[in-house]
Amino acid sequence: MNGGFDADVIVCGAGMTGVTLGLALASAGLRPLLIDRAGFEAQLAPTFDGRASAIAFSNIRQWRALGLGEALLAHAQPIQQILVTDGRTPGAAAGPAYGAFLRFEAAEIDDRDGAEPLGYMLENRRIRAALVEAVQAAGVTVLAPVRVEQVTLGARAAQVALSDGRTLSAPLVVGAEGKVSVVRRAAGIEAAGWGYGQSGVVATIALERDHGGVAHEYFLPSGPFAILPLTGQRASLVWTETARRGEALAGAGDEAFQAYLLRRFGGFLGRAEPTGPRFVYPLSLHVAADLVAPRAALAGDAAHVIHPIAGQGLNLGLKDAAALAEVVVDAARLGEDIGAPSVLERYARWRRLDNVALALATDGFNRLFSTDNALVRAARDAGMALVNRLGPARRFFMREAGGAVGDLPRLLRGEAL
Repeated sequence: MNGGFDADVIVCGAGMTGVTLGLALASAGLRPLLIDRAGFEAQLAPTFDGRASAIAFSNIRQWRALGLGEALLAHAQPIQQILVTDGRTPGAAAGPAYGAFLRFEAAEIDDRDGAEPLGYMLENRRIRAALVEAVQAAGVTVLAPVRVEQVTLGARAAQVALSDGRTLSAPLVVGAEGKVSVVRRAAGIEAAGWGYGQSGVVATIALERDHGGVAHEYFLPSGPFAILPLTGQRASLVWTETARRGEALAGAGDEAFQAYLLRRFGGFLGRAEPTGPRFVYPLSLHVAADLVAPRAALAGDAAHVIHPIAGQGLNLGLKDAAALAEVVVDAARLGEDIGAPSVLERYARWRRLDNVALALATDGFNRLFSTDNALVRAARDAGMALVNRLGPARRFFMREAGGAVGDLPRLLRGEAL
């Protein structure tokens, strides 16, 4: 495919979703071009992104199919068990004896190919480094740092005007550049959402005792407190508080932060020592009214930003990448116009329900658990106890979280495009 275009697909946003999409398209012989306002050196700096992500096993299959398995799995911590506990007071050590709980075990869904865990914990800096190395090895063109100033969607092509004065064209432009998306605005796609008045405080801690590959999600009235296992006897904390308290925690002195951490964390993994900087991220819900317009498609945070309560935000974006790549590649092989509405609507139909359903589910879970109302608490505890006793229900939730439910794109099955 050429037709005088600068690329087959212009991807605005070279974050984790955008680069995965670019690699997927390139693996099938198309010419993607990635644009980002931050250079790769900036993205790989320790202060750029302090988060760690719970990656569904289906998305690990996708990265393996794209040749990233060895680079990523060397830094990945398998999640063998997830313990979800509902409590009134701080202290993850309280465990199930002090409240309703759910326990998910990888062994319960061992009918999958191989002995896959529930998922993997990976530090975002490790993911970014592996993706950068892969995109450079694949020879994918990346323009960064440069800003997308304007996107024009025409009858035959999309044109992208850059801050350096260049204007590029392609049959299709993809917005993967985050919540404030120039592509979405150019396509006239509205977005609905709201802030939660909460912030997620993120820190990495060294543990005295082995975490055993167990991820803890501990619900308190102020919001969830997650202890997520990392390699090297470390854990990533995602500590939800009100926006004001979150900012205070992120800016507190080391001794004050350590004292409050010990109160909240408890002693079930021994002494917990923060390592490295702390980060604070405002939490919000944000869903685009549609995923496509003529010559344009949205993926990742440009299409949806959800509460991190279930750890599914990045996974949704990676599923977008797998589905969009498959639709575009298959259309190109059939000689279709890859930016035509009839082609792009296939992608929208594939991803629309999953994205909206998970956004609403995480919003509902956050509202349900971020309260200490006695009646609400009794109802949710009864529900948790029921699900915990029903093996089929637990296995469904585990498969859903792992991305193994529904019509899966080939990459999520571990197959090449």
